[in-house]
Amino acid sequence: MALTVVTQTSKRNGTVVGKARGHKTTRLELVKRHADKINMATKRTTFIRDLIQEVAGFAPYERRLIELLKNSRDKRAKKFCKKRLGTFQRSKRKIEQMQAVIAESRRHK
Repeated sequence: MALTVVTQTSKRNGTVVGKARGHKTTRLELVKRHADKINMATKRTTFIRDLIQEVAGFAPYERRLIELLKNSRDKRAKKFCKKRLGTFQRSKRKIEQMQAVIAESRRHK
């Protein structure tokens, strides 16, 4: 594990009492690790996912979600999507994607 020394010193001044009590030290900052990038989408991955989406089409639950959104059943769509995807954050992200798809299809007509 590689460490780099940062020139910024801590606020401690070597006294025994007070807000800045404690030994004077220099802060160590960890070097960025490869594992920090693990959930970032690369250009290649996003391209491949878009290509697969274009070829394979939407999953059945996504088609139903689009229909619910078109018929302005937003609350039902959120509940349905949360049940399928597991968490509310994932469902919100998926609903935004499907609304973008609906808007795109309206623009192309």
